[in-house]
Amino acid sequence: MSSSPNKNPVFDPNSDPGKAKQRLSSWSDPFSNGRFDPNEALKHAILKMRRRRPISHSGSTTPPSESEPESDSSNPNLFSASADYTSLLSDELLLKVFDKISDAKQHLANSLVCRRWCVLCGKLVQSIKLMDWECLESGRLSFRFPNLIDINLMPACIKSERNSGILLSNKLIEVHLSSRVLENNGFFIRRADNVLDSKRIDSGVRVLAEGCKNLRRIILMNVSDEGLSYLAKKCELLQEMELHCCDDFALKGINNCKNLQILKLIGSLKGIYDSMVSDIGMTILAQGCRRLVKLELVGCEGSYDGIKAIGQCCQMLEELTICDHRMEGGWLSALSYCGNLKTLRIHSCKNIDENPGPDEHLGSCVMLEELHLRLCQMRDKQGVMALFSVCRTIRKLVIEDCWGLDNNIFAAASVVRAIKSLSLEGCSLLTTEGLESVVLSWKELDRLRVVSCNNIKDSEITTELAMLFSVLKELKWRPDSWSMLSASLAGTEIGRKGGRSLRRN
Repeated sequence: MSSSPNKNPVFDPNSDPGKAKQRLSSWSDPFSNGRFDPNEALKHAILKMRRRRPISHSGSTTPPSESEPESDSSNPNLFSASADYTSLLSDELLLKVFDKISDAKQHLANSLVCRRWCVLCGKLVQSIKLMDWECLESGRLSFRFPNLIDINLMPACIKSERNSGILLSNKLIEVHLSSRVLENNGFFIRRADNVLDSKRIDSGVRVLAEGCKNLRRIILMNVSDEGLSYLAKKCELLQEMELHCCDDFALKGINNCKNLQILKLIGSLKGIYDSMVSDIGMTILAQGCRRLVKLELVGCEGSYDGIKAIGQCCQMLEELTICDHRMEGGWLSALSYCGNLKTLRIHSCKNIDENPGPDEHLGSCVMLEELHLRLCQMRDKQGVMALFSVCRTIRKLVIEDCWGLDNNIFAAASVVRAIKSLSLEGCSLLTTEGLESVVLSWKELDRLRVVSCNNIKDSEITTELAMLFSVLKELKWRPDSWSMLSASLAGTEIGRKGGRSLRRN
């Protein structure tokens, strides 16, 4: 059993003076001999710490067994199993240790160790999707995660049934629904019944803005101009915002978002919820967010006036996405006011422009470089011709899964002379002849991608088209998926009637 030194040792005439002196000096201060030894100083500090052993939390009052050796406090290599040695580390040092862990699941496990670790691990979380609105209203969210820069509040804004087996999910929204959604007049979500009211959402946004002032990105739903205004004043670093189920006058609140650069505005989602953003909302938006670089309009109504206001006020706008628009005819000619626009994306639109007007009033986007068309109806030749006329300066054209793109419609792209890159996918009506007639007129073309265009056949490739292929920098040619499958299965007898089967005997 180890013994502690006596503060007032009794003189023993029979004891060896040299041993007594050595025993006393072993417990003396490590600096008393006039020399500083870092190892001795560290051992001395550890010994003092171990003398203050914490009380066992096992609750047992049974004295230790005599057969169990007591820990030797003089041995610096023995550590107490019940002692929390991380308490000796500062919060800053422990945060640096946690920051080295790349696995997000490990951070969750670490937060369950103790209250201190829970608070520290919460400071490392920067992005979160909120599912419970009460967590935000009570202040627990901002207290637990004070350094958030990215938050999605939309799931918590919807009154969903967590135990429901019906899950509605698409690219923009994911929510659990009840069987009563069939009574919502064609929409899965009704603002009056299935979404939190604007006052409650504004209250939660205020709590969030007070606790997380470093926000860079936020997703909101059914927020009013008061909530947006307070958020803009408190979170001056806010750069990206996504607004769902928003009306025209609610956009007044983002006038103070001076640093807002990316905005996604969803007015209506087909079959899910319905709201209205018109020319009024676009004008308010344009006058308040003059530093926008990227804008996406989904399910928005409007016309020439709204797009013109955006082009005149948002002079830094470089990328514009229009998805499932409900705009009136003539809006294409307003794109000419977007003087710095470099990329135009049109997705999921039933028509491009019902009444584009005369060609002399269309104008063009001088700086436009890329045009992307995806899941659009292109049967209206007049609207498609007007689009290519406005975008005649593009150098990259991407068309994916668009309906009605036949040889006559695709011929309208011949007005574009500076194309360097062409990508076609899922254009089943386009033939080899229609492709060749347009592609050979583009003298600067150096990249071509043709995928799943089943009417374009390898057997119909002419000598001129083959020569073009030989000088391209990049070529991806997979137009007929069925012919490729047949060629890969040649000689295997798979796919023939009465041929070889893949099933084991």
